[in-house]
Amino acid sequence: MYQPEPQSMTFSTLISDIDKGIIKIPQFQRDFVWTINQSAKLIDSILKGYPIGTFILWESGEELRSIKNIGGAELPPTPIGSKAQYVLDGQQRMTSLYATLKGLLVQRETRKDNFAELYIDLEAEEDGQLVVTDIEDRNPKEVISLRDLLEGDISVLIEYPKSYHSKLTDYKNRMNTYRFSTILLRDATIDVATEVFTRLNVGGKSLTVFEIMVAKTYDASKNFDLSEKYDDLLTRLEQVEYETIPESTVLQVVSTILVKECTRQHILRLEKADFIDVWDEAVDAIERAIEYFRNYYRIPVSRLLPYNGLVVTFAYFFYHHKSKPTGYMRELLDDFFWRVSLSERYSSALETRLGQDIKRIDVILKGELPKYDLKLNVTKDLIINNGHFSVNRSFIKSILCLMAYHEPKSFSDNSVVRINNSFLKQANSKNYHHFFPKAYLQKQGEDMFYINHIVNITIVDDFLNKNIIRAKAPSEYMKDFVEQNSKLRETMKDHLIGDLNEFGVLKDDYETFFEKRAELIAEELNKWLITSKSNLVETM
Repeated sequence: MYQPEPQSMTFSTLISDIDKGIIKIPQFQRDFVWTINQSAKLIDSILKGYPIGTFILWESGEELRSIKNIGGAELPPTPIGSKAQYVLDGQQRMTSLYATLKGLLVQRETRKDNFAELYIDLEAEEDGQLVVTDIEDRNPKEVISLRDLLEGDISVLIEYPKSYHSKLTDYKNRMNTYRFSTILLRDATIDVATEVFTRLNVGGKSLTVFEIMVAKTYDASKNFDLSEKYDDLLTRLEQVEYETIPESTVLQVVSTILVKECTRQHILRLEKADFIDVWDEAVDAIERAIEYFRNYYRIPVSRLLPYNGLVVTFAYFFYHHKSKPTGYMRELLDDFFWRVSLSERYSSALETRLGQDIKRIDVILKGELPKYDLKLNVTKDLIINNGHFSVNRSFIKSILCLMAYHEPKSFSDNSVVRINNSFLKQANSKNYHHFFPKAYLQKQGEDMFYINHIVNITIVDDFLNKNIIRAKAPSEYMKDFVEQNSKLRETMKDHLIGDLNEFGVLKDDYETFFEKRAELIAEELNKWLITSKSNLVETM
C-alpha cells in the first residue's frame, strides 16, 4: 500500500526545484489558465498567512512526457540520478507562483499576460488587498513588484522611504518563510498516480489511457513521443482515407502484439522499453492491415469499416505473417472478418472479445479453422429482419462493404463512384441513395422500416443522387439511364441488382425488388463464409 507523506517546502525551495527539473508538470495536466488577478489573490493569501491548499506530488523514476516551457522559460530535464516529482494537484497555483516570481510573459489565445506586473501595495491596510495589478495612477514608491521584493538587493529596497522599510522586511520574510503544504506519493505505479489525479479532479475530464501512455512512454534519449508518433501515423493514414482510426485502436494493437490482451490494465502495465521497441513494427502491421482492407476487401475509406477492432486483429495477423495470405488461410481470414462484422461481435465487451479473437487469429496463423461460439446463418430473412438502415451498425456496414467490394459504378455512364470519409458520417450521406426514393415510397404508403432499409440502399455519386434521381419512380429514372449507359446491365450487377425486369424495377414493384435483392445480398455474403459445422461447437 502506498502511504502519502505530508511535507512542506519554502518558496525558494519550490522555485529552485522547478528550475533544477525536479518538480515537473506532466503533459496530461490541462493548460495554465489562471489570470494575473487570480495570481494576485494567491500571493495576497500567502502574505496574510492563509492556507492555499496542498500540492500533491508523485515522485517517480519514470520519465514522463512533461511541459518543457512556461511563458518562454525553458524547463530543464530532471538531473541524472534524481527522481522527478510530478504535480498531480496544484498545477495552476504552482505555475502561477513560478510565473510571478520569474516575471513571465504568458501567451494566451487572444492576449499576453505579464506576470511581472504583480505589486505589493505598501499603503494597504493588513485586512485590505495587499497585492494589486493596476498601478497606473499610483506613486511608484508606494508599490513594489514581487520580483523586486524577493530578489532585489539592498540597493533596491533603500530607494523606498524609510517609513516602508519595516513593511518591506516583513513582507519579504512572510514570503520566504511561508511553508507550502505538500503530500509526496513515492514510487507508486503510473496507473495509481493517474487514478489519484483523476479522483482529485472530480469535476474534470478523466484521463484517457492514451494520455497516460503518452506520459509513460516518453523517452527523450530515444526521440520517442507517442503523441507525435500517433500524429505521424494519422498523417499517413489520411492519405489513404483511413484517418478515423482512433488512438485506442493503436494502443490495442501494440498491447495484443506484446501480451495478447488489450484491456486498460494490460495496456497500462506494458513495459516502456517493450512498447517503444515494438512501435515501428506495430505501425507497419497496422498499415499492412489497412492496405489489405483497401485492396483485397476494397473498403476504400475507414468509415465503412464495420469495427476499428478489426484493425487490431488483422494488424496482429500481419505482425506475425509478413506476406499476404493466400489459399485456405485467406479463406479463414475472410470467414473471420465477415463473421465478426455480421454478428455485431464487437458492439460490447470489445477488449475481452479482442483477447478471445487473438487466440482465433493464432489458430488461423497455423492454417486451421478456429472454433466459434456463434452459429451464423446468412439468409434472406436475416437481411430483411436486421436491415434497418443505420450507418453506425456493423451489420449495415458489412453490407455496405459488400457493395463497395463490387465497386459500384454510376448509373448514367458506368464511371467509378468515389466514396469519401466526409460523406459517410450519417445516413443521409451524399453517397447513400434509396433506389426506390423515400418520397416516392411514402406516397405509395410503404412502411418506413422497409423504406429506410439496407436492401433499398445503393452507393452513388452526389450529383446523380441530388440532381437527377431525386424523388422519381425507378421506372422513370432508369429508362433514361438505359438510353445513356450501354453497359447498364453490368453497372446494375455492381450494385447487386439483377435484370431490371426480373427485379421489378421497370414496373415499380418494390416488393419484388426488395425480396430479390435481399436474396442476392445473402447469396453474396455466404460466398465469404466457411459453413462447416465443425467450427461452431465450442466457446472461447
